[in-house]
Amino acid sequence: MRSRTPDRLCAEAVDLARAAAEEAALPGMVGEHVGAVAEGDRVVTHLFECEEPGYRGWRWAVTVTRASRAKLVTLDESVLLPGPDALLAPEWVPWSERLRPGDMGPGDLLPTESEDLRLEPGVSGEDTPPPNSVVSDEMQDRAAAEDAEVTPGTPAEQPTAPARGSIAEVGQELGMGRARVLSRYGLHTAADRWEEAYGPKTPMAQAAPAACMTCGFLVPLAGSLRQAFGICANEFAPADGRVVSLGYGCGGHSEAAVMPKPPRPAPPVIDETVVDPFPLRADRIRGSVEDTGPAEELGHS
Repeated sequence: MRSRTPDRLCAEAVDLARAAAEEAALPGMVGEHVGAVAEGDRVVTHLFECEEPGYRGWRWAVTVTRASRAKLVTLDESVLLPGPDALLAPEWVPWSERLRPGDMGPGDLLPTESEDLRLEPGVSGEDTPPPNSVVSDEMQDRAAAEDAEVTPGTPAEQPTAPARGSIAEVGQELGMGRARVLSRYGLHTAADRWEEAYGPKTPMAQAAPAACMTCGFLVPLAGSLRQAFGICANEFAPADGRVVSLGYGCGGHSEAAVMPKPPRPAPPVIDETVVDPFPLRADRIRGSVEDTGPAEELGHS
């Protein structure tokens, strides 16, 4: 059982412990004696402050001991240990957990684990059907029957059998002609991530006049994701080019505020049914009258 009271002779061996700490540390880097801790029967650890700038709060721990019924104290070990207020490096985290969206740059490679839960095997061609199967490679040359003219008779009387396409071709057409494709788990995690970034619970969607499902700038996705997500195609919207939930929305909704066309003045109307007579030289006649009028009045007076 470990004794809580330090051994007297070991506790008094402060000079021996300091000498051991100064031998292990750089000159002048051992500070004041902090205390002594009983590690067991006749085993005591002396603590000294560390004065090195890069080890703030650390302590030199020197353990001394003595044999039973012996008065000579000997050195056990000396080590630098962190104190309660020590400056410690953060806990190491694997790179796969430190990686964040946007950390990759040009030329960077992001390896994926061989058993990544987000992926599942695609169509690899290992399940090639037997040669006598209607979907085998030997039957591909009969695909020209689709383009041939229809000949009368039953299918058994036709010169070639209808083409069915191989499994690899069908998988390639469905987008599964890859070594690995997205699994259901990977699909769900991606949907949760998109829902959190551009979903109906975001502040932008809460203040939007309408949802994206009624917006003309929404480009629906294919497959099962079509029921919940689409791509924003409004260059002025905050989510332009990103996958958005159908419940998301913003002020750039196509039907939020339809601007009316500016009014145009009406074209002039020319009434061609009525003729208005005008004198040919009205200005000249009016000018002559104005010039001769006053003179005649003076002559008569």
